[in-house]
Amino acid sequence: MDPTRSAVRGVALAVATVLALTACTRGEGGQPSAEPSPAAPSAASVSNPYGALPDLVARVEPSVVTIFTRDGLGSGVVYKQGGIITTNAHVVGDERQVMVGLADGSRVAGTVLASDVVTDLAVVKAERSDLPTLAFQPAQPRPGEFVIAIGSPLGFANTVTTGVVSGLGRSIPGSAESSRAAVDLIQTDAAISPGNSGGALLNAAGEVVGINESYIPPQQGAVSLGFAIPSATAVRVCDQLLADGVAVHPYLGISGARLTPEIATSLGLPRSDGVLVREVAPGGPAEAAGIRPGDIVVGVNGQPVRTPEDLLSALRPTKPGDKARVELVRGDEPVTVTVTIGAQTAR
Repeated sequence: MDPTRSAVRGVALAVATVLALTACTRGEGGQPSAEPSPAAPSAASVSNPYGALPDLVARVEPSVVTIFTRDGLGSGVVYKQGGIITTNAHVVGDERQVMVGLADGSRVAGTVLASDVVTDLAVVKAERSDLPTLAFQPAQPRPGEFVIAIGSPLGFANTVTTGVVSGLGRSIPGSAESSRAAVDLIQTDAAISPGNSGGALLNAAGEVVGINESYIPPQQGAVSLGFAIPSATAVRVCDQLLADGVAVHPYLGISGARLTPEIATSLGLPRSDGVLVREVAPGGPAEAAGIRPGDIVVGVNGQPVRTPEDLLSALRPTKPGDKARVELVRGDEPVTVTVTIGAQTAR
């Protein structure tokens, strides 16, 4: 196994960049969310978060595990009692049996209970029922807040890196063309490397604020650009996976394309940003609301939509049955329609 190359499952962004963006080791190789409002910073995060860091790490590291598959490895976080672990869907891929590496150096068998490629989350049951859980903080952290990333980068188990929350509601450019997962993410400068996928992003109180997802490497011109799935998303999806085996997501019912100046010029369109509606699913929510092929989506519920990633991010907080105001450009005219959001599941 070569632990220096990244895996591509579930969050493949584009063939040329996905290996670098996925923080999982393999042998083969925005806008803020409408989740609960940010919590006030803890006293530890305001004063000296590094002073108590060794004690905090010693307390939380038994709850962060390494997930071994046939092709490589990633990380995971003990989510519920009974050995229930959350990780990234791309870490486990299509496998149903994995090995779980614990902080004490031992390994136990694990069974993948369910996965959701839309959010790139999965749940695994380890054959060890006494693993300690971590608290998941549903409130979004604040930009500038101290954070700690723990995982197994390149196979180095329980590696600790520190940094701050660099931004919220981030989407990785170009990701929507091949995945719906890399939107509405927490950005951090805490070092995230291949193998960190599925590990914990913690605040100064030792609460999980995110599940580490991916990074952009220096070869792409980036410096300390890592991303994590917000805890509120992880809790919502993992609870559904445990209860039903699937997670339900909002569904609009269109096939869209990034509108570029070149496409706009060739089609004689009045603007060069937004999402061009290429197809409308028969009988879907968009068709029922009167959205047509050739329309340009420019906003959802007042949130501007300039790219497909913006559209996915705007839809992420909605629920099936919600009424969404979709702003369009049709020809030269602005049009606003109300769409009743549908439901979609993905395994």
